Amino acid sequence: MKVNAVIFDMDGLLFDTEMVYYEATQMVADQMGFPYDKEFYLRFLGVSDEEVWANYHEIFAEYGRETVQRFIDESFQETLTRFASGNVQLKPGVMELLDFLEEQDIPKVVASSNQRKVIELLLEKNNLLTRFDMIVSAENVKRAKPDPEIFLLAQQKLGTTKENTLILEDSQNGILAAEAAEIPVIMVPDLLEPSAELADKTVAVVSSLHEIPTFI
Repeated sequence: MKVNAVIFDMDGLLFDTEMVYYEATQMVADQMGFPYDKEFYLRFLGVSDEEVWANYHEIFAEYGRETVQRFIDESFQETLTRFASGNVQLKPGVMELLDFLEEQDIPKVVASSNQRKVIELLLEKNNLLTRFDMIVSAENVKRAKPDPEIFLLAQQKLGTTKENTLILEDSQNGILAAEAAEIPVIMVPDLLEPSAELADKTVAVVSSLHEIPTFI
């Protein structure tokens, strides 16, 4: 396919953040006595913070709103502390792919349902802030993935046609958002492998970002 621009998700695609989110939340849950485990965390993979937090309030309602809010706030703060340490790992192939796209003069954008301050923190700590042409974040849209709004906005800002734009995603909600936006997507699974039905919605499912240049 002819690719004139690439839209990157962030969590689980550029950075190995999902395990950081999980471990930080698990630590606070254990301290506060909340029933929490990895399976519980994976239920909300690729879902916006606001939606996850709303679910926490519903699921843990018996603990009282204030206590649940403290659990959310402390988990988020612990995650930010870990991000700020600069120890969040880049996913394999990130640097090589960015180099390749720059050699080909192909614009690249981060479109993440995360908050802008978190996106900028992670990019800055890994010296990647200047390597993307723009950032589209949760603050720029009304609806998070699987709604296509974030990808449509990114594509609109890029000024490319849908068929010549490529989205890179790791989660189910991201793939569904790309399909709804009618923009080609390649999946690089992170913590969860796709179902056959989900894989059918992609151009390809690859094991790492190292494989992306063969599609461009």
